[in-house]
Amino acid sequence: MIDIDPFTMLPPELATLILSYLDHTSLCRASAVSKGWASLASRDNGSLWRDVFMNRFKPRNIAQAVQMGGAGIGKLDCDKEVWKTKFEARQAIERNWRTGTPNAIYFQGHTDSVYCAQFDERKIITGSRDRTIRVWDINTYECVKVIGGPAAKPVSPSVTEVALDCHPMTVHRGVNLNGTPAGDAIYHIPREYHSASVLCLRFDEEIMVTGSSDSTCIVWDLKTWEPKWRLEHHSAGVLDVCFDKRYIVSCSKDNSICVWDRNNGELVKILTGHRGPVNALQMRGSKLISASSDGVTRLWCLNEMKYIKHFNSRDRGLAAVEFSDDGKHVLAGGNDQVIHKYDAETGALVHTYSGHQGLVRSLFLDSENNRVVSGSYDQAVRVYDFTTGAGLGGAYENWTTSWILSAKSDYRRIVATSQDGRALLMDFGKGVGPYALSLLKGDN
Repeated sequence: MIDIDPFTMLPPELATLILSYLDHTSLCRASAVSKGWASLASRDNGSLWRDVFMNRFKPRNIAQAVQMGGAGIGKLDCDKEVWKTKFEARQAIERNWRTGTPNAIYFQGHTDSVYCAQFDERKIITGSRDRTIRVWDINTYECVKVIGGPAAKPVSPSVTEVALDCHPMTVHRGVNLNGTPAGDAIYHIPREYHSASVLCLRFDEEIMVTGSSDSTCIVWDLKTWEPKWRLEHHSAGVLDVCFDKRYIVSCSKDNSICVWDRNNGELVKILTGHRGPVNALQMRGSKLISASSDGVTRLWCLNEMKYIKHFNSRDRGLAAVEFSDDGKHVLAGGNDQVIHKYDAETGALVHTYSGHQGLVRSLFLDSENNRVVSGSYDQAVRVYDFTTGAGLGGAYENWTTSWILSAKSDYRRIVATSQDGRALLMDFGKGVGPYALSLLKGDN
């Protein structure tokens, strides 16, 4: 019997086409058969590994008003060896999510509860009860800017921070610059600032919108960190904000929702109907979802500025809401310690996500990676499979010393904030080399 390599009998283009039907595990095995097969697997600028990577991790083309974190794709014009390295890095990160083994990085500097956060591949921005906004470098973990009024400027490190525990998986605990020359150098007093707690914030590549207990929103130019407009109409604290290219939407303890023109800051419409404070908002295209202490989640049409339908929870008191990227599902959580998943079209309850032992204060849906991240007053961050509702990686309990007030994620990280005055970065890139991680970063 004579062994003949079948690929030697075929044109390279046909052999490559056959290999293109393999998954990543089979492609690795095929590459190990012989030098010839390995060469086929990497020909045409590594197109096979590029296809395997993109089939598994390419984001769907669903526009989001505000993108959280990074996509984990990196640049598309890569050398042939890079695609396999990128795939292996993403696989390692996914394993860390499944096993619940991130590193912990703590950001210190706020002098009171940290209510909100958002991040991209370069920075984390946090808002606090101490009336300041802080900007952190997500790669070096340094605080690079503090925005607030003269009275909010910290003069010394918090006297309580030395007593705060860190998780055993901690790899970095940030240096508090308060009261030092370096801290003074990064403190910025703009012409407009919040005079009370910064309760919520959102940003994109152009603007940041913050909402405060002072009952106003401020729209900031993200390039200069200077205010463009102060939005004034609410009669009580602004509890959440969201926006797209047309509108900025804010909700308040005064039970109302305000829709503003993004381009000039003018009030467009006031949406009413909730019978309690409106705690959370989310936009998807022309649809707006809101959650209230009255126990009702409401769906609105922004094209017609009208109410469409509502979803009731078992108990009064909703604190968080999320909208799937495709607009087909709504998530809501609150006092009953359970996360509810609804069909947005029919209003039917699809299933629930359970496990928390306290109020569900924060929800984030990462549709691309099929994960739901929640934060609770039980001091736990939980991760769920969006489709099935099953828990992923266990519960991250007591990684902070007080309530979780916000938790957001991307393909690699969770950023959570706490009543204990700290922000926490949970990095699932643990064990992946710096070069491989750098290949997953985008251009932003």
